[in-house]
Amino acid sequence: MKISDTLSGKKTDFKPIGKVVTMYVCGVTPYDDSHLGHAMSAIIFDVVRRYLRFRGYQVKVVQNITDVDDKIINRANRLGVTAAEIAGKYAQSYKEEMEALNVSPVDINPKATEEIPTMLEVIKGLIAKGFAYAANGSVYYRVKNKTDYGKLSRRKFDTMMVGASVEPGEEKEDPLDFVLWKAAKPGEPSWESPWGKGRPGWHIECSAMSTKYLGEQIDIHGGGTDLVFPHHENEIAQTESYTGKVPFVKYWMHNGALQLGAEKMSKSLGNLVTIRDFLTKHTPDSFRIFVLGSYYRSPLTYTEEAVAAAQSGADRLVRVVNKEVAAGKKKALEPKPYYDRFIEAMDDDFNTPQAIAALFDLARDINRAEEEGMNAGKARETLKELGGILGLTFEGKAEATIDIEPLKKLASAINQKAKTAGVSAGAVADDIETIMASLISMRKELRKAKQFNLADEIRDGLSAIGIALEDTAQGTVWKRK
Repeated sequence: MKISDTLSGKKTDFKPIGKVVTMYVCGVTPYDDSHLGHAMSAIIFDVVRRYLRFRGYQVKVVQNITDVDDKIINRANRLGVTAAEIAGKYAQSYKEEMEALNVSPVDINPKATEEIPTMLEVIKGLIAKGFAYAANGSVYYRVKNKTDYGKLSRRKFDTMMVGASVEPGEEKEDPLDFVLWKAAKPGEPSWESPWGKGRPGWHIECSAMSTKYLGEQIDIHGGGTDLVFPHHENEIAQTESYTGKVPFVKYWMHNGALQLGAEKMSKSLGNLVTIRDFLTKHTPDSFRIFVLGSYYRSPLTYTEEAVAAAQSGADRLVRVVNKEVAAGKKKALEPKPYYDRFIEAMDDDFNTPQAIAALFDLARDINRAEEEGMNAGKARETLKELGGILGLTFEGKAEATIDIEPLKKLASAINQKAKTAGVSAGAVADDIETIMASLISMRKELRKAKQFNLADEIRDGLSAIGIALEDTAQGTVWKRK
């Protein structure tokens, strides 16, 4: 196996530090409904741990919940409730949404408010080593004492100084220094500390939780590319300064941002689709296929057309997996080539686009094999196994049925008219997938031949029997109405 590491900028062989693969993934700040950007990251790292376990590794995963934060406090104050109420409500919603998306529960899911004592110990240790200092009830990290600060984001001190500032009320020694402990302010939750009442800064919680639950050095740290700087950069500085061990993380994995239009999907920008809203219209498998159809480090743009194509693909896999086929056929479809392709792709830095392609090729060939009277039982089990590694449930819209006889009649009628118009006729089979592929191809050819009325007749005829066509950037897809 090979993994791309953000710190080294290289794809390297995966060799865990110990017998158990330790993995830390940054969690949510629960102050509002979670959106598909959160779901994208969760699914990517869910697949990473599923595949590692499939490959025989023991894996221990920790993911934090930042349940004290400016955004939580501000919203609580606006609504006249406590920060704990806001955080509790949306943390529970996030948990339920992860279950709906078939994201495996992590091994440890600590809340920031429950880990204050550990954070205080880390901060005291940093002060004792000269990496941090107290000022007016707050504590700051001395950035320039960590001479390799900026190594993850590849930034130099002089470039970081541009835009660095000291906010009113702060008493930093240097504008680059960042807060570890914030002195209490009126109307905010606070805890006792050696420097007076206050609350933790954002970055310190992850250093405290990862060292407490996974050890001073860990194998994998995951999160979105938006966390590289300053969050993960600061985690490295804090943790390595505190433990004295380098590197803090052996493999830094960062997923690309999910974009809606030209901007990253974000609560602060308001350009988002919530997980809850998405699941009222689409299946969990469709979102997995949409996400995993792209390389995890690349940005991904959300469009309804792309989701429709993913939903069509998900429905296709469900139909193949759940199709009832008579037993007793002797010649069998051998699934090993597809299995090997899947493993080869996933071993190459979790190349899910190629892994997904292997699944769709296997599904297509299962249909073809059974049309030819072959036994595809073992191949179907392989499809289910490999899909399960990607977290696919094979549940959803395939429960609705389409009567194949009206579809066959439509295909026969269109074939006759196409021949008259000088366009090659398609296949009329006993399999919905084959007929639909034929009709979609024929519709494309009819359009090229300027036989628009006949092309529209295909769309209208399908609509009458409960099938909708959608023209997307990836091609024409179909779905049940």
